[in-house]
Amino acid sequence: MDSTKSEADTRTPLGAAADTGLKIVVVGGFGVGKTTLVRSVSEIRPLNTEEVMTQAGVGIDDTDQVGSKNTTTVAFDFGRISLNDRMVLYLFGAPGQERFWFLWDRLFSGTLGAVVLVDTRRVADSWYAIDRLEHHGTPFVVAVNRFDDDPAHSLEEIREALSVSADVPMLDCDARRRDSSKSVLIGLVNHLYDMSKAREMTP
Repeated sequence: MDSTKSEADTRTPLGAAADTGLKIVVVGGFGVGKTTLVRSVSEIRPLNTEEVMTQAGVGIDDTDQVGSKNTTTVAFDFGRISLNDRMVLYLFGAPGQERFWFLWDRLFSGTLGAVVLVDTRRVADSWYAIDRLEHHGTPFVVAVNRFDDDPAHSLEEIREALSVSADVPMLDCDARRRDSSKSVLIGLVNHLYDMSKAREMTP
């Protein structure tokens, strides 16, 4: 037993030289995979506030299409990625249920950008997230979390269903896979870079 390292022993400490923190928020409907995405890319054991769902949520939380889900986020998820010795990316996963939406505006404060995670079985659950991001003027990308029983809709069909403008990147992802979730974050950073370059070129 003494020879086995605990999970806490293998976590990556934050470097003493880190002085710049960047923030990305992951939003979307209930059960879409936000906690899973944060967990898959975080270099530390993520802070999460998942609790077992109880009878109190019956008739309030819509579990249609996610019947096997038995836990829910009641505050937010938090993860971290060190970009280099001085820059750290903080990831916040927002709870998806309507009764927690009041937390979103606070989470958006100081945010570099956002990922809207979409489940094509419940596309309408993503409308509020997109509306709030547009209201705040927060740049975002849309990532379609492909589940095993996902209807075969193309990204352009999903764009049309969400009424998302052509300049917002649409990405496929599997939130369970680190490389896939990482690609989504890279897609967001590239989008932010393109927006910055476009502003520089505007007279």
